[in-house]
Amino acid sequence: MAENARTGVAIVGLGGAVATTAVAGVELMKLGTVGTDGLPLADTDGLVPYTSLVFAGWDVDGDDLAKAAHGHRVLDDRQIEAAGPALADIEPWPAVADPEYCRNARGSNLVAVPALRDRVAHIAADLRRFRRDQELDHLVVVNLASTERWPDLTLPALASADGFEKALDVDDAAITPGMLYAYAAITEGCPYVNFTPSAAADVPGLLDLAEQRGVPVAGKDGKTGQTMMKTVLAPAFRSRALTVDGWYSTNILGNRDGEILDDPDSLSSKVATKGSVLDDILGYEVGDHVVRIDYYRPRGDEKEAWDNIDLSGFLGQRMQIKVDFMARDSVLAAPLVLELVRLVVEAQRRGEGGAQEQLGYFFKAPTTRDGRRPEHALHVQEQVLREWIGAGAA
Repeated sequence: MAENARTGVAIVGLGGAVATTAVAGVELMKLGTVGTDGLPLADTDGLVPYTSLVFAGWDVDGDDLAKAAHGHRVLDDRQIEAAGPALADIEPWPAVADPEYCRNARGSNLVAVPALRDRVAHIAADLRRFRRDQELDHLVVVNLASTERWPDLTLPALASADGFEKALDVDDAAITPGMLYAYAAITEGCPYVNFTPSAAADVPGLLDLAEQRGVPVAGKDGKTGQTMMKTVLAPAFRSRALTVDGWYSTNILGNRDGEILDDPDSLSSKVATKGSVLDDILGYEVGDHVVRIDYYRPRGDEKEAWDNIDLSGFLGQRMQIKVDFMARDSVLAAPLVLELVRLVVEAQRRGEGGAQEQLGYFFKAPTTRDGRRPEHALHVQEQVLREWIGAGAA
């Protein structure tokens, strides 16, 4: 991979905490003030360099990224001061949004065109301009937008590439804003990453289109904290024949993501991706598996996740494990976003289009090519990913 290649990253939700943290991290790497701690593939040769990444994107809030970073309070004062000039130069483009799909996402930096085809054309024009003006060698689209409520995934509009095209022509309400960005990315030949729980490129119609066009797509819902811990612990319990009788999980966070999830429809999308992991790993249904996410404003980006696990083992003896995970949500998520950008560029270089199953390591609900149940155990996912990376180097 050419060291001087320029890789564009067009982010949906550019002004959010995860995006501003990712952008600031790269800018601080360019300045040489931070290293690659927390980046799981920093030791991997052949991927585009972190410092080759160039950022732009869309947000309903038009504030520049320096102002946004001050508001999110993820970076410390010295980091904001150092990265501030670069962040201040980045202002989000007007976004495509729909309050019917995300009620708590508010802002005035919006695309004022109603027709779906016109919205797609606007997004595609932004991508072409970004590619041209920045003289990019690669361009990836990443969805970091607020969680949308799920549409009815059984509708004909989402079942095939042809059905999706027809639905665009008639402004079918089944098509969400997230799908419009995914469609524009695929038709512009840009690899697409969905780091959110929203339905986007993972619907059959768009997966078919990505396969036809040879465009890599990956998702969905980044696996960062509590669910990552589940995918480490649950395989261990299964390996030692310990029965999980119940697993109570609760989360509190007060950032914009938490505020969005305060809406029941958006929350249901998130809980669905978090809740499916455990049964798949264990091979049986845990009847008392409870997942709660509560918006608690004073916490900001400092998320806390509590888990109480009830187990039974030899002689029917009962036992408990309790986990308290406290971390800045965006500090966990941003490195994974940067790695995913590098990996989908590599997939495109290899000519591998469609769903990128080897990237399941990064997601709560990994997208598969044929709709089968994905692998969730973190150690297995990492092995699959490392083998794929190694195959390209061979």
